[in-house]
Amino acid sequence: MAVPKQLEPLFTPLKIGDTTIKNRITMAALTRNRAEDTYPGELMKEHYVQRADAGLIVTDAILVTRLGTEWPHAPGLWDDKHVKEWKKVVDGVHEAGTKIYAQLWHVGRAAHPDMPQQKLAGTPVYAPSAIAARGGKFRILPGAPGYVTPTEIDDPRKIIAQFKHAAINAKKAGFDGIELHGANGYIIHQFLDSSSNKRTDEWSGSKENRARFALELVKAMIEVWGKNVAVKVSPAGGYNDMGMPLEETLDTYNYYFSELDKLDLAYIALVRYLPFMDATYDSVSRATQHDILATYRPIIKNTPLILNGGVLPEEGAQLIASGKIDAISIGINFITHPDLVKRVEFGKPFDNVLDVPHMQTNKNSTDWRTGYNDYPLAVY
Repeated sequence: MAVPKQLEPLFTPLKIGDTTIKNRITMAALTRNRAEDTYPGELMKEHYVQRADAGLIVTDAILVTRLGTEWPHAPGLWDDKHVKEWKKVVDGVHEAGTKIYAQLWHVGRAAHPDMPQQKLAGTPVYAPSAIAARGGKFRILPGAPGYVTPTEIDDPRKIIAQFKHAAINAKKAGFDGIELHGANGYIIHQFLDSSSNKRTDEWSGSKENRARFALELVKAMIEVWGKNVAVKVSPAGGYNDMGMPLEETLDTYNYYFSELDKLDLAYIALVRYLPFMDATYDSVSRATQHDILATYRPIIKNTPLILNGGVLPEEGAQLIASGKIDAISIGINFITHPDLVKRVEFGKPFDNVLDVPHMQTNKNSTDWRTGYNDYPLAVY
Protein backbone atom coordinates (compact mmCIF):
# COMPACT_ATOMS: atom_id res chain seq x y z
CA MET A 1 0.00 0.00 0.00
CA ALA A 2 1.36 3.41 -0.98
CA VAL A 3 1.62 6.18 1.58
CA PRO A 4 -1.17 8.75 1.04
CA LYS A 5 0.27 11.51 -1.13
CA GLN A 6 -0.43 14.26 1.38
CA LEU A 7 1.61 12.34 3.97
CA GLU A 8 4.61 11.57 1.77
CA PRO A 9 6.75 14.39 3.27
CA LEU A 10 6.79 12.43 6.55
CA PHE A 11 8.38 9.43 4.87
CA THR A 12 11.51 11.01 3.42
CA PRO A 13 14.92 10.65 5.12
CA LEU A 14 16.43 13.53 7.10
CA LYS A 15 20.06 14.21 8.00
CA ILE A 16 20.53 15.13 11.65
CA GLY A 17 24.04 15.48 12.93
CA ASP A 18 26.19 12.69 11.51
CA THR A 19 23.30 10.33 10.92
CA THR A 20 20.30 10.02 8.63
CA ILE A 21 16.91 9.08 10.05
CA LYS A 22 14.59 6.97 7.88
CA ASN A 23 11.47 9.10 8.31
CA ARG A 24 10.46 12.38 9.92
CA ILE A 25 8.17 11.02 12.62
CA THR A 26 10.16 11.11 15.85
CA MET A 27 9.24 9.87 19.31
CA ALA A 28 9.39 12.49 22.05
CA ALA A 29 10.83 12.01 25.50
CA LEU A 30 8.19 11.44 28.18
CA THR A 31 8.87 10.37 31.75
CA ARG A 32 7.26 6.99 32.39
CA ASN A 33 8.93 5.83 35.63
CA ARG A 34 10.02 2.32 34.66
CA ALA A 35 13.69 2.46 35.69
CA GLU A 36 13.91 0.62 39.00
CA ASP A 37 16.40 2.41 41.25
CA THR A 38 17.31 4.58 38.19
CA TYR A 39 18.48 1.63 36.03
CA PRO A 40 16.72 0.79 32.74
CA GLY A 41 15.78 -2.86 32.29
CA GLU A 42 14.19 -5.28 29.84
CA LEU A 43 10.80 -3.59 30.16
CA MET A 44 12.21 -0.28 28.92
CA LYS A 45 14.09 -2.02 26.14
CA GLU A 46 10.85 -3.71 25.05
CA HIS A 47 9.03 -0.35 25.10
CA TYR A 48 11.49 1.35 22.77
CA VAL A 49 11.90 -1.64 20.46
CA GLN A 50 8.11 -1.81 20.07
CA ARG A 51 8.27 1.76 18.70
CA ALA A 52 11.32 1.37 16.47
CA ASP A 53 9.39 2.34 13.32
CA ALA A 54 10.03 5.94 14.41
CA GLY A 55 12.72 7.77 12.48
CA LEU A 56 14.27 8.72 15.81
CA ILE A 57 13.50 7.69 19.38
CA VAL A 58 14.34 10.13 22.17
CA THR A 59 14.54 8.38 25.54
CA ASP A 60 12.70 9.22 28.72
CA ALA A 61 14.46 12.18 30.33
CA ILE A 62 17.66 10.78 31.89
CA LEU A 63 19.02 12.31 35.08
CA VAL A 64 22.66 13.36 34.89
CA THR A 65 23.02 13.07 38.67
CA ARG A 66 20.98 11.80 41.64
CA LEU A 67 18.00 14.11 42.11
CA GLY A 68 14.79 13.88 44.13
CA THR A 69 12.34 14.28 41.28
CA GLU A 70 8.57 13.81 41.48
CA TRP A 71 9.16 10.61 39.47
CA PRO A 72 10.67 8.01 41.78
CA HIS A 73 11.81 5.64 39.02
CA ALA A 74 13.28 8.06 36.49
CA PRO A 75 16.40 6.70 34.76
CA GLY A 76 19.94 7.93 35.31
CA LEU A 77 23.28 7.91 33.48
CA TRP A 78 26.02 8.69 35.98
CA ASP A 79 27.70 5.33 36.66
CA ASP A 80 29.05 2.27 34.86
CA LYS A 81 25.98 0.16 35.59
CA HIS A 82 23.82 2.81 33.87
CA VAL A 83 26.08 2.57 30.84
CA LYS A 84 25.83 -1.23 30.78
CA GLU A 85 22.03 -1.25 31.07
CA TRP A 86 21.46 1.56 28.57
CA LYS A 87 23.71 -0.23 26.08
CA LYS A 88 21.28 -3.16 26.08
CA VAL A 89 18.45 -0.76 25.26
CA VAL A 90 20.43 1.01 22.55
CA ASP A 91 21.55 -2.25 20.96
CA GLY A 92 17.96 -3.47 20.88
CA VAL A 93 16.74 -0.31 19.16
CA HIS A 94 19.57 -0.43 16.63
CA GLU A 95 18.84 -4.08 15.87
CA ALA A 96 15.21 -3.10 15.28
CA GLY A 97 16.37 -0.59 12.69
CA THR A 98 16.24 2.91 14.08
CA LYS A 99 18.24 5.63 15.83
CA ILE A 100 18.07 6.68 19.48
CA TYR A 101 19.09 9.86 21.30
CA ALA A 102 19.49 10.15 25.08
CA GLN A 103 17.66 13.10 26.57
CA LEU A 104 19.82 14.50 29.38
CA TRP A 105 18.05 16.13 32.32
CA HIS A 106 18.66 18.05 35.52
CA VAL A 107 15.53 19.23 37.30
CA GLY A 108 17.11 22.03 39.35
CA ARG A 109 14.58 23.47 41.79
CA ALA A 110 11.93 20.92 40.75
CA ALA A 111 13.29 18.41 43.27
CA HIS A 112 12.62 17.71 46.93
CA PRO A 113 15.21 17.13 49.68
CA ASP A 114 13.16 14.29 51.24
CA MET A 115 12.89 12.19 48.07
CA PRO A 116 14.96 8.98 48.36
CA GLN A 117 17.40 9.75 45.53
CA GLN A 118 18.07 13.26 46.84
CA LYS A 119 18.80 11.86 50.29
CA LEU A 120 21.16 9.30 48.75
CA ALA A 121 22.92 12.10 46.87
CA GLY A 122 23.58 13.92 50.13
CA THR A 123 23.33 17.31 48.42
CA PRO A 124 20.81 20.15 48.63
CA VAL A 125 18.31 20.94 45.89
CA TYR A 126 20.35 23.28 43.66
CA ALA A 127 19.02 25.95 41.31
CA PRO A 128 20.17 29.23 39.72
CA SER A 129 18.61 31.21 42.59
CA ALA A 130 17.00 30.52 45.96
CA ILE A 131 13.49 30.97 44.57
CA ALA A 132 10.89 28.24 45.07
CA ALA A 133 8.61 27.19 42.24
CA ARG A 134 4.95 27.08 43.11
CA GLY A 135 3.23 23.76 42.61
CA GLY A 136 4.73 20.30 42.62
CA LYS A 137 3.30 17.21 44.27
CA PHE A 138 5.66 14.58 45.61
CA ARG A 139 3.07 11.83 45.97
CA ILE A 140 5.30 9.21 47.58
CA LEU A 141 6.13 11.57 50.46
CA PRO A 142 3.70 11.97 53.40
CA GLY A 143 1.24 14.74 52.66
CA ALA A 144 2.38 15.02 49.00
CA PRO A 145 4.36 18.23 49.61
CA GLY A 146 5.16 20.79 46.92
CA TYR A 147 8.41 22.39 45.81
CA VAL A 148 10.85 23.86 48.31
CA THR A 149 13.17 26.86 48.26
CA PRO A 150 16.37 25.59 46.62
CA THR A 151 19.99 26.40 47.42
CA GLU A 152 21.64 28.76 44.92
CA ILE A 153 24.41 26.90 43.12
CA ASP A 154 27.71 28.65 43.80
CA ASP A 155 29.27 27.78 40.44
CA PRO A 156 26.99 26.67 37.59
CA ARG A 157 29.99 25.02 35.92
CA LYS A 158 29.57 22.20 38.42
CA ILE A 159 26.24 21.30 36.81
CA ILE A 160 27.75 21.60 33.34
CA ALA A 161 30.39 19.08 34.47
CA GLN A 162 27.63 16.67 35.54
CA PHE A 163 26.02 16.94 32.11
CA LYS A 164 29.37 16.36 30.42
CA HIS A 165 29.99 13.23 32.48
CA ALA A 166 26.57 11.89 31.47
CA ALA A 167 27.22 12.81 27.82
CA ILE A 168 30.43 10.77 27.90
CA ASN A 169 28.50 7.86 29.41
CA ALA A 170 25.84 8.18 26.70
CA LYS A 171 28.56 7.80 24.11
CA LYS A 172 29.90 4.72 25.87
CA ALA A 173 26.39 3.25 25.81
CA GLY A 174 26.24 3.63 22.03
CA PHE A 175 23.57 6.30 21.64
CA ASP A 176 23.44 8.14 18.30
CA GLY A 177 23.37 11.54 19.99
CA ILE A 178 21.94 13.52 22.90
CA GLU A 179 19.07 15.93 23.37
CA LEU A 180 19.34 18.45 26.20
CA HIS A 181 16.09 18.92 28.11
CA GLY A 182 15.91 22.70 28.00
CA ALA A 183 12.13 22.92 28.41
CA ASN A 184 9.33 22.68 30.98
CA GLY A 185 10.89 24.58 33.86
CA TYR A 186 13.97 22.44 34.47
CA ILE A 187 17.53 23.66 35.04
CA ILE A 188 18.28 25.14 31.59
CA HIS A 189 14.90 26.84 31.48
CA GLN A 190 15.43 28.11 35.03
CA PHE A 191 18.63 29.91 34.00
CA LEU A 192 16.97 31.44 30.93
CA ASP A 193 13.93 32.80 32.76
CA SER A 194 14.22 36.00 34.78
CA SER A 195 11.49 34.84 37.18
CA SER A 196 13.67 31.97 38.42
CA ASN A 197 17.14 33.45 37.86
CA LYS A 198 17.93 36.55 39.88
CA ARG A 199 21.64 36.00 40.43
CA THR A 200 23.97 38.99 40.57
CA ASP A 201 26.89 37.48 38.65
CA GLU A 202 27.70 36.75 34.99
CA TRP A 203 25.00 34.06 34.83
CA SER A 204 22.05 36.43 35.16
CA GLY A 205 20.68 39.89 34.41
CA SER A 206 20.89 40.52 30.69
CA LYS A 207 19.57 38.07 28.12
CA GLU A 208 23.17 37.26 27.22
CA ASN A 209 23.96 36.37 30.83
CA ARG A 210 20.78 34.34 31.36
CA ALA A 211 21.52 32.37 28.18
CA ARG A 212 25.14 31.83 29.19
CA PHE A 213 24.49 28.59 31.11
CA ALA A 214 22.55 27.02 28.25
CA LEU A 215 25.07 28.02 25.61
CA GLU A 216 28.11 26.98 27.66
CA LEU A 217 26.38 23.66 28.32
CA VAL A 218 25.73 23.09 24.62
CA LYS A 219 29.36 23.85 23.80
CA ALA A 220 30.48 21.33 26.45
CA MET A 221 28.22 18.71 24.85
CA ILE A 222 29.71 19.46 21.41
CA GLU A 223 33.15 18.72 22.84
CA VAL A 224 31.92 15.17 23.45
CA TRP A 225 29.41 14.64 20.64
CA GLY A 226 30.33 16.98 17.80
CA LYS A 227 27.27 17.59 15.59
CA ASN A 228 25.11 15.05 17.40
CA VAL A 229 23.72 17.46 20.00
CA ALA A 230 20.12 18.70 20.10
CA VAL A 231 18.14 20.98 22.41
CA LYS A 232 14.46 20.92 23.41
CA VAL A 233 12.96 24.35 24.20
CA SER A 234 9.52 25.58 25.34
CA PRO A 235 9.42 29.40 25.09
CA ALA A 236 5.64 29.60 25.57
CA GLY A 237 5.28 27.12 28.43
CA GLY A 238 4.41 27.96 32.03
CA TYR A 239 4.94 24.47 33.43
CA ASN A 240 6.78 24.39 36.79
CA ASP A 241 5.99 28.05 37.44
CA MET A 242 7.92 29.53 34.52
CA GLY A 243 7.22 32.50 32.31
CA MET A 244 8.36 36.05 31.55
CA PRO A 245 6.42 38.96 30.03
CA LEU A 246 6.05 38.59 26.26
CA GLU A 247 8.53 41.30 25.29
CA GLU A 248 11.22 39.84 27.55
CA THR A 249 10.43 36.32 26.33
CA LEU A 250 10.84 37.38 22.70
CA ASP A 251 14.05 39.28 23.44
CA THR A 252 15.55 36.33 25.36
CA TYR A 253 14.64 33.56 22.95
CA ASN A 254 15.41 35.50 19.79
CA TYR A 255 18.95 35.89 21.13
CA TYR A 256 19.14 32.29 22.39
CA PHE A 257 18.01 30.75 19.09
CA SER A 258 20.28 33.00 17.04
CA GLU A 259 23.24 31.76 19.09
CA LEU A 260 22.17 28.11 18.98
CA ASP A 261 21.80 28.36 15.22
CA LYS A 262 25.51 29.12 14.92
CA LEU A 263 26.59 25.88 16.62
CA ASP A 264 25.87 23.24 13.94
CA LEU A 265 23.45 21.25 16.10
CA ALA A 266 21.64 18.07 15.11
CA TYR A 267 18.28 19.80 15.62
CA ILE A 268 16.23 22.11 17.80
CA ALA A 269 12.98 20.66 19.17
CA LEU A 270 10.46 23.44 19.64
CA VAL A 271 7.53 22.81 21.99
CA ARG A 272 4.29 24.64 21.25
CA TYR A 273 2.02 26.01 23.96
CA LEU A 274 -0.07 23.15 25.34
CA PRO A 275 -3.08 24.04 27.52
CA PHE A 276 -2.83 20.82 29.56
CA MET A 277 0.81 21.65 30.41
CA ASP A 278 -0.06 25.17 31.54
CA ALA A 279 0.23 26.19 35.17
CA THR A 280 -2.14 28.59 36.88
CA TYR A 281 -1.69 30.27 40.24
CA ASP A 282 -4.41 32.44 41.74
CA SER A 283 -6.35 31.77 38.51
CA VAL A 284 -3.61 33.39 36.42
CA SER A 285 -1.79 31.44 33.70
CA ARG A 286 2.01 31.38 33.92
CA ALA A 287 2.42 30.66 30.21
CA THR A 288 3.53 33.29 27.73
CA GLN A 289 1.32 32.32 24.83
CA HIS A 290 2.59 33.19 21.36
CA ASP A 291 3.05 31.50 18.00
CA ILE A 292 6.48 29.99 18.52
CA LEU A 293 6.81 28.62 15.01
CA ALA A 294 6.02 31.91 13.28
CA THR A 295 8.17 33.78 15.80
CA TYR A 296 11.35 31.71 15.83
CA ARG A 297 11.49 29.86 12.51
CA PRO A 298 12.94 32.92 10.72
CA ILE A 299 15.81 32.93 13.24
CA ILE A 300 16.55 29.21 13.03
CA LYS A 301 18.06 29.16 9.55
CA ASN A 302 20.82 26.55 9.66
CA THR A 303 19.52 23.93 12.11
CA PRO A 304 16.90 21.24 11.48
CA LEU A 305 13.71 22.14 13.35
CA ILE A 306 11.46 19.52 14.94
CA LEU A 307 8.03 20.60 16.18
CA ASN A 308 6.48 19.09 19.31
CA GLY A 309 3.18 19.76 21.02
CA GLY A 310 -0.05 18.21 19.78
CA VAL A 311 1.24 17.77 16.24
CA LEU A 312 -0.73 15.27 14.16
CA PRO A 313 0.64 13.69 10.97
CA GLU A 314 -1.53 15.67 8.53
CA GLU A 315 -0.46 19.03 9.95
CA GLY A 316 3.14 17.88 10.25
CA ALA A 317 3.30 16.79 6.62
CA GLN A 318 1.96 20.16 5.49
CA LEU A 319 4.48 22.04 7.61
CA ILE A 320 7.35 19.92 6.29
CA ALA A 321 6.21 20.37 2.68
CA SER A 322 6.08 24.14 3.17
CA GLY A 323 9.58 24.22 4.67
CA LYS A 324 8.42 25.52 8.04
CA ILE A 325 9.74 22.47 9.92
CA ASP A 326 11.90 19.46 9.16
CA ALA A 327 10.24 16.76 11.28
CA ILE A 328 7.59 16.20 13.93
CA SER A 329 7.88 14.93 17.49
CA ILE A 330 5.02 12.92 19.00
CA GLY A 331 4.67 12.03 22.68
CA ILE A 332 1.38 10.76 24.11
CA ASN A 333 0.21 9.16 20.86
CA PHE A 334 3.49 7.24 20.64
CA ILE A 335 2.95 5.86 24.13
CA THR A 336 -0.51 4.60 23.23
CA HIS A 337 0.33 3.41 19.69
CA PRO A 338 3.52 1.34 19.42
CA ASP A 339 2.78 0.95 15.69
CA LEU A 340 2.17 4.68 15.19
CA VAL A 341 4.28 5.05 12.05
CA LYS A 342 2.62 2.04 10.44
CA ARG A 343 -0.80 3.47 11.33
CA VAL A 344 0.10 6.68 9.54
CA GLU A 345 1.35 4.74 6.52
CA PHE A 346 -1.79 2.60 6.27
CA GLY A 347 -4.34 5.24 7.24
CA LYS A 348 -5.29 3.67 10.56
CA PRO A 349 -6.69 5.90 13.34
CA PHE A 350 -5.01 6.70 16.64
CA ASP A 351 -7.77 5.03 18.63
CA ASN A 352 -6.03 3.59 21.69
CA VAL A 353 -6.98 5.44 24.89
CA LEU A 354 -4.23 6.53 27.27
CA ASP A 355 -4.20 4.45 30.45
CA VAL A 356 -3.72 7.50 32.67
CA PRO A 357 -3.52 5.68 36.04
CA HIS A 358 -0.69 3.51 34.71
CA MET A 359 1.15 5.98 32.49
CA GLN A 360 3.64 6.54 35.30
CA THR A 361 4.41 4.34 38.28
CA ASN A 362 3.60 5.36 41.82
CA LYS A 363 4.05 3.93 45.30
CA ASN A 364 1.19 1.46 44.72
CA SER A 365 2.28 0.19 41.29
CA THR A 366 2.92 -3.53 41.00
CA ASP A 367 2.54 -4.40 37.31
CA TRP A 368 4.78 -2.00 35.40
CA ARG A 369 3.91 -3.46 32.00
CA THR A 370 0.30 -2.30 32.23
CA GLY A 371 -0.26 1.03 30.51
CA TYR A 372 3.27 0.83 29.11
CA ASN A 373 3.87 -2.12 26.82
CA ASP A 374 0.36 -3.57 26.48
CA TYR A 375 -1.28 -1.20 23.98
CA PRO A 376 -2.84 -3.13 21.04
CA LEU A 377 -1.65 -2.95 17.45
CA ALA A 378 -4.02 -2.07 14.62
CA VAL A 379 -5.32 -4.75 12.27
CA TYR A 380 -3.64 -4.47 8.86
